[in-house]
Amino acid sequence: MSISEVVFQRELTLNSDEFIDVLSRSTLGERRPIDDADRIQAMLQNANLIVTARIDGKLVGVSRALTDFGFCTYLSDLAVDEAYQKMGIGVRLIAETKKHSPQAKLILLAAPAAVNYYPKTGMTNFTHCFLLDNVNDLVIKNK
Repeated sequence: MSISEVVFQRELTLNSDEFIDVLSRSTLGERRPIDDADRIQAMLQNANLIVTARIDGKLVGVSRALTDFGFCTYLSDLAVDEAYQKMGIGVRLIAETKKHSPQAKLILLAAPAAVNYYPKTGMTNFTHCFLLDNVNDLVIKNK
């Protein structure tokens, strides 16, 4: 299988079953709510930049991002079917995502298993990132 056989394109919508399937085949399904159809549908409906990688119509990779197209693009999901990894599909998905928002900085949070992948693509490790999962964890000082 050659990377030249892979069709990369922006898609305005993506079927949730197809998305769940590629997440499951990529190991990203371990960290996504693949058993919660409503949440998956919301993730797809509210993403405004989806780039896919297909071979003969079969979804083998996806980049799901949220962007303002001017300042920042948050690449929330980068998934490549394990059977098609190490072919350059992931880095091409990143490139295609960036091409659709050229002025914006592309930002992502790496899955623990992928931390060593991103520096190999030329991306810069940025240590000044913060995460708030639960609003009750926020420290609000009363005066």
